[in-house]
Amino acid sequence: MAAATPERPVSPPPGPRPIQRLQESVINRIAAGEIIHRPASALKELIENSLDAGATSIKVTVKDGGMKLLQIQDNGCGIRKEDLPILAERFTTSKLSSFSDLSRLTTYGFRGEALASISYVSNLTVVTKTKADTCAWKACYVDGSLAPAKTGATADPKPCAGNDGTTITVENLFYNTPTRLSALRGSSEEYSRILDVVTRYAIHNPHVSFTCKRTGNPSPDVSTPSSSTTLQSIRLLYGQTLAKELLHTSVSSFGKGKGRASPVSCDTSDEDAVEEENSWSADAYFTNANYQAKRMTLLLFINHRLVESSRIKRALEAVYNGVLAKGASPFIYLSLQIDPKSVDVNVHPTKKEVHFLNEDAIIEQIADTVQHALIGQSQSRVYEYQTLLTGGVAEIPSSQKSKGKRKAREEEDMDATEESQPNGASNSDNPEDNQSAPGPSQTAKRKVYSYQKVRTSLKDRTLDSMFPVTHPSQLKRTDSGGDEDNSPRTLETPPMVRDREIKESQCFLKSVRDLRNSVTKAKHHQLSEILAKHTFVGVVDPARCLSLVQHGTRLYLLNHGSLAAELFYQLGLRQFGNFSRIRLDPPPDLRMLITLAIDAEEALEQSGMTKADAVNRIVNLLMARRDMLHEYFSLGISENGLVETLPMLLRDYTPNLDKLPLFLMRLGPQVDWTEELPCFDTFLRELSYFYVPEPVLLPERNTRGAAAEPISEQDVGAQKATLWQIQHILFPAMARYLVPPKSLLDRDVVQVADLPDLYRVFERC
Repeated sequence: MAAATPERPVSPPPGPRPIQRLQESVINRIAAGEIIHRPASALKELIENSLDAGATSIKVTVKDGGMKLLQIQDNGCGIRKEDLPILAERFTTSKLSSFSDLSRLTTYGFRGEALASISYVSNLTVVTKTKADTCAWKACYVDGSLAPAKTGATADPKPCAGNDGTTITVENLFYNTPTRLSALRGSSEEYSRILDVVTRYAIHNPHVSFTCKRTGNPSPDVSTPSSSTTLQSIRLLYGQTLAKELLHTSVSSFGKGKGRASPVSCDTSDEDAVEEENSWSADAYFTNANYQAKRMTLLLFINHRLVESSRIKRALEAVYNGVLAKGASPFIYLSLQIDPKSVDVNVHPTKKEVHFLNEDAIIEQIADTVQHALIGQSQSRVYEYQTLLTGGVAEIPSSQKSKGKRKAREEEDMDATEESQPNGASNSDNPEDNQSAPGPSQTAKRKVYSYQKVRTSLKDRTLDSMFPVTHPSQLKRTDSGGDEDNSPRTLETPPMVRDREIKESQCFLKSVRDLRNSVTKAKHHQLSEILAKHTFVGVVDPARCLSLVQHGTRLYLLNHGSLAAELFYQLGLRQFGNFSRIRLDPPPDLRMLITLAIDAEEALEQSGMTKADAVNRIVNLLMARRDMLHEYFSLGISENGLVETLPMLLRDYTPNLDKLPLFLMRLGPQVDWTEELPCFDTFLRELSYFYVPEPVLLPERNTRGAAAEPISEQDVGAQKATLWQIQHILFPAMARYLVPPKSLLDRDVVQVADLPDLYRVFERC
C-alpha cells in the first residue's frame, strides 16, 4: 500500500493591495497621453497658442511626419522672460484666474496643459521675444521644468538673436513612450494629418498667413497670404473646382428666420460679434448639388475653436441625402458663434468637443437654412462639356516635330481619351483654374489605353430621331369619300417627342402599394446600370425582337419585347388610377371586337363552349365592371357597349390597334376577377402585352434575294414606324423608368462582346 502524501499547507488569500500616491512624473506622463495623441494634435495646441498671441503669420516646419521635428514660428506678442521658468508646468496659464472666467472665455487655451504635456513626451525648446525686449530668450524643457541645453550648462533662459514672437521646437516626440510611437502611422500619413490641421485653421483664419513645409523642401505644401477671405482660402487650398460650386448663407438668433443663401461671387465679412446673452450666429460655405465627393468634408468651428460634433454632422448629412446621389458627399465649412456663457468647453481633454445650450434648436435652424438654400439652387444644374471643332488642323510646334513615333502615338491616345469622355466632362477653360494651387480635390490624369476607351456617348443624337415616323394606320386621307383603298393619303404633321416625366400616382390601396414594393425589391442593380446608361446600337432581328445596346466597353443582346412588356407593366402600375386617355373616334363596338377575336381563336372548341356563349360571357363580365375599369384604368366603355377610351401608358407611343380585339377578349379568361391584388396584377400584365410592339413580318425571300410575294408600301411603312418607336421612344423610356428584375437575365439579356476580350483575341492572331 502506497504511503499517503503529506498535505500542503493552504496559504491565506491575499489581502487588498495598498493604495499608493503616484509619482508626479507618472501623473504628468499619463495626462500627456490624453492630450497629445499624435504630432497633429500637438500642432493643433501650438497653433491655438499662436492665434491667442495675436499672430498674423504662422510657419510650420516638419521632419519625418513631426516625429523627429515639429517647429512652429509666429509673430505674436511673445512670452515674458519672467514667465519662462513656469511656462511648461501644468495648470499655468494667462487665460483665466478663477473658475468663473470659463463663462467669459474667448481664447483657445485655458488649462495650461499643452506645453506641459508636450514637454513630458519630447524635447521642447522655446525661443521668444516681446516688443519690449532687446533680444530673444531661449529655454529648454524636460518633464515640465527648465533643463540645460548642453551638459554642464545652467538651465536658465539664455539670450539669443530672434524676431518678435515665439518659435517652439518639438523634437523626438514620444521618445519615452515606445508603445505610442509604434502605434503611429508612417511619416507620410502623419504629415497629411498635419496638413489637414493647418488647412482647416488657414480657412477659418484668412487674416493670418499660414505656411507648412517639410525640412529640405524649398517650396511649402500649404501657403496662404494674410488679409485674405474665407472664400479665397478655400479656393486656394481646395481648388477652383470646389470653390465655384460653393453657396454662402448666414443665420442667427436675431432674425429667427431662414438665412439668405446665394452663390459665392464676392468677398463676405467674417462672423458678426455676438452681443446679446444666449444669442448665436452662424456663417456657412457649402457646396451645391453639382459637387460630389466620396467623403464628406466638414470644417466645424464653434467660437473659433476647431471641434467635432456628430449631431451636427448627421443633421447636415440628412439634408444632402435628398440632393446628392447615393455615395456622394458635400464640402461644408460652418463657423458658429455662441455666447460664451452658453458654451461648456471643458468637456474633453483635447477640447475637440463642446456642449452648448439650445443645441437641438440651433442645429435644426442651421439645417433648415442649408436645405432651403440647396432647394433654391438645385432647380438648375451646370454641366461642363468639351466642344470638338472640325475642319481645322492644329499646327505642330517646332519643338514637337522631332518627337518619335512612339511619343506621338501616346499623345494621340491621350487626345482620344479626352474626346471620348462619356459624360462630356472636361477641364475648365478658365486660365485661373489651371493656375490655382493643387488642392485635395485635384488628381492627376491616368492614361486610358485603347482597349479601355468608350467611344460612344449618351448625348449622341442622329437626325432621324428628330423626325418621327408615323404608322400607316395613323395617316389622314385628303378626301372623305371614295374607295378606302384607292383614296390618296397624306401624313399629318408628326408631333415631336415630348420629354415629360411620368409621375407616380398617389394611391392608398394596399394591393397597389404591395405590387409597387415587389417591383422595387426585385430590382437588379447591375442590369439597371446597363439600361440607364446604355447606347442603342440597332435592331438586329425584328421578327425575334432582338436589339443590340452598348454599355461601357461591352455589347449586349436584348429581347426588347420582354423588356417592353416589363416596362409597360411598371408604367401601368406607376400611373394606377391616373392614366391619360386615348380616345377612339368613332368608338368601336365591344361585342364586335370580341367576336372578331373569338372567331380567330382555335382552342375554343376544347372548352366545350360555343362562340356565342363565350362572347356573351366576356361582354357581360366587362360591362358589369366598366365603372371600375374606367376609374382605375381609364378604359371607357359606354352603356351601349362602345369602347370610347383606352389607357395611355407612354406619351407619343400608340399601340398597334390591330391587337385591340385580342386584348379585350383575353380580359375575360386571363384576368383573375375574384381578388383585388391578383386582379390588378393580371390586368396590367394583359395591358402590357397589348402595348408590346410587334413588328410587321415581311414576306420571306427566296435564294435569289427576291420576295416570294410583293411587299406593300403599307407593310414597309408599318415596320419603319415600329423600328423608329423602338429606338427613339421605347429604349429611352426603359433607361428612365424601367426597374429590371433579375428574371430578365435568364434569357432576355446576353453579353455578346467585351472590348478587352476582343483585344486579347487579336493579340493571339
